[in-house]
Amino acid sequence: MADFKVKDWDGKESGTAAIELKTARPESAAGILHRAVVRQLANVRQGNASTKTRSEVRGGGRKPWRQKGTGRARAGSSRSPLWRGGGVIFGPKPRDYSIKMNRKERRLALRTAFQGRAEDLIVVQDFAAKLPRPKTKELVAALSRWGVEAGSKVLMIVAERDDNVYLSARNVERLRLISANNLNVYDLLHADHIVATSAALEKIQEVYGED
Repeated sequence: MADFKVKDWDGKESGTAAIELKTARPESAAGILHRAVVRQLANVRQGNASTKTRSEVRGGGRKPWRQKGTGRARAGSSRSPLWRGGGVIFGPKPRDYSIKMNRKERRLALRTAFQGRAEDLIVVQDFAAKLPRPKTKELVAALSRWGVEAGSKVLMIVAERDDNVYLSARNVERLRLISANNLNVYDLLHADHIVATSAALEKIQEVYGED
């Protein structure tokens, strides 16, 4: 179990929160996290790179010169991979890079990643009401009051998307805003600081607490 002090909009302590998630054993945690990150990065690859072989390049049907008697090397097509404008040998073709991982393993990796970042997690009260209109400057000031260093990579987790919060956060450099049901291992491990609302923490406990 991990206990946290909840901060309000002004950066003052206003209560406590706790979360308890079942994590992987220490000896296997690094391996399952590595597999989860590799899977996530591989699954976002488009895999649409493509080159043409000598049979797919337009032209080259006519033999450039006769087989013998010219003093030049024999050639049967001007689209040989050895020629300029020819085909490509062993070039990339469209493929699927996706990697499968069991659902239980994915959830275990996510819980392990979240619990492992407990020292870098800042829990705050829901602040959507503090932003009646989009205001990036006010959100940046709040991050500073919460103890987030300027220029650091921040992952902000909210229970539900709010348009004013989203519009205020989207122009902040190195800040990523996600909802609690869109958690992923890469973002959790990539951020320097994780800011989560108390409602988001409750939702994470509700969704991932029992498995």
